[in-house]
Amino acid sequence: MNDISDDISAVMPPGELTGPSVWYGRDYQGRDDWVHHLSGAEIAEVESAIAQANAMGWEIMDLSPETFEIPRLGERLAKIRTEILEGCGFAVIRGLPVEGYDLRTAAMAFFGIGSHIGTPRSQNSEGHLLGHVCDLSHNPAENPHQRGYRAAGPLGFHTDSADIAALLTSRKSKSGGDGKIASSVTVYNEMRRRSPALLRALFGPVNRDRRGEVPEGMKPWWTMPIYQWHAGYLNSHFNHGYILSSDRFDELEPMSDILKEAFEVLMDICEEVHLKVDYQPGDIGLVNNHQILHGRADYEDWPEVERRRYLLRLWLSPKDGRPLPAAYAQRYGNVEPGQRGGIICPDTKLKAPLEPI
Repeated sequence: MNDISDDISAVMPPGELTGPSVWYGRDYQGRDDWVHHLSGAEIAEVESAIAQANAMGWEIMDLSPETFEIPRLGERLAKIRTEILEGCGFAVIRGLPVEGYDLRTAAMAFFGIGSHIGTPRSQNSEGHLLGHVCDLSHNPAENPHQRGYRAAGPLGFHTDSADIAALLTSRKSKSGGDGKIASSVTVYNEMRRRSPALLRALFGPVNRDRRGEVPEGMKPWWTMPIYQWHAGYLNSHFNHGYILSSDRFDELEPMSDILKEAFEVLMDICEEVHLKVDYQPGDIGLVNNHQILHGRADYEDWPEVERRRYLLRLWLSPKDGRPLPAAYAQRYGNVEPGQRGGIICPDTKLKAPLEPI
């Protein structure tokens, strides 16, 4: 099932791309139209929905647009979702009062709000619909099965394996740790101007490591281009670490020099064009993985465990997502909007844990 050569197309867009998906970090510095502040009435709606869920005995996984009723905020979230899917590709929802919430309450608020953006998807082979982004003192460079969100330090520009990634900041680090987001469409335009031969290589097959999270019937690696042009959309999927660690499989050809150079140019351009985001406690950051590459700056954490950097994460699949190339089924399971994305393995059991492991 890993042979997808018929699905891989080297067809590129006819030229440079324009529109709201093309932007530079400097375009948004000093602006706040992408930051959506919650009103007191909207927060009251969220807290009322949590109280209703608790009264009904519902668990976090039971929360959905039908069970987590927030009509006023729900209308606003629909507009934000459209901006994420068809506009600049990112947004911040600010002002959830997490300092006054315990972890369960914060998780319910986040999961309930997120369900109005898209269907939560499993983030690992353990079936975690709710992820915990914190330092568990694992180094992914030393363990090919380790995931970067469970380690400290910087994270390079990458995409996740779902339509939308959402992060709720519960606690900030002592210093550093800012979010970094870059338009992969802008990166495409810049590479087209500077290095068209390298750009073309990114439209060809690229091997990636599954890092031990292998769906039924699949091999421990998969192959898909970094960029794909489909139905009028430019899609990107990139995680340098997963690409590099695919070299551990003897049956795969070593990475070509032109791909190595193309990756370096891609990452350099991301650094040039990105927007720095200083997420605050109570912020929900949202990015469209098909057009946004995101990363994290290095940080210094607090010595006290109870003060250390802590975020909650969701992977979301909206029902009105863009059409995707068939090759995405290798990683997303299928390409049906609202049902695609995430990681499902033979022993996966869906859960929303209230602890990191």
